[in-house]
Amino acid sequence: MSFLPRTHEIPPGVQHRRFHVRPITVHDAVRDFDAVMSSAARLRERFPLGGGWPPDTMTLEENLVDLAWHQKEALLRRSFNYAVMSPDGARLLGCVYVEPPEKAGADADVSFWVRDEEEGTGLEEELEAAVRAWIAGSWPYTSVRWPGRDISWEEWDLLPGAR
Repeated sequence: MSFLPRTHEIPPGVQHRRFHVRPITVHDAVRDFDAVMSSAARLRERFPLGGGWPPDTMTLEENLVDLAWHQKEALLRRSFNYAVMSPDGARLLGCVYVEPPEKAGADADVSFWVRDEEEGTGLEEELEAAVRAWIAGSWPYTSVRWPGRDISWEEWDLLPGAR
């Protein structure tokens, strides 16, 4: 079942002076692996319900499989993972996830992260502002939840499940 109606175009992303947000693909595997593994401890802290993702033992091949799954999910309109790229496209700075809600009370759940070394540079705050505007203006959802931001992951976990 589609999360994004077939009548709605898949939003291509966001252009910003400090970054570009675009759909992630298998071609991003090396850059994504570097970003994920260099920020592994921070990601486990920011996404505490992720079952310990990413594991310290994650391989590039496992990451490639994960990105292939994300790419296929987007083609099927079931969930969306976007790469946050440097303006020149050389570095993956983080990811944005637009997903069907696992919990009742929202049309979509949106989360994101930036590389560990970007903490304190203002990138995360600029990305959040740009992504919030993009979600409000380019996606068809009226009730968007931001786990880990507007609601803690612990509070989110206590919500009743979606139908």
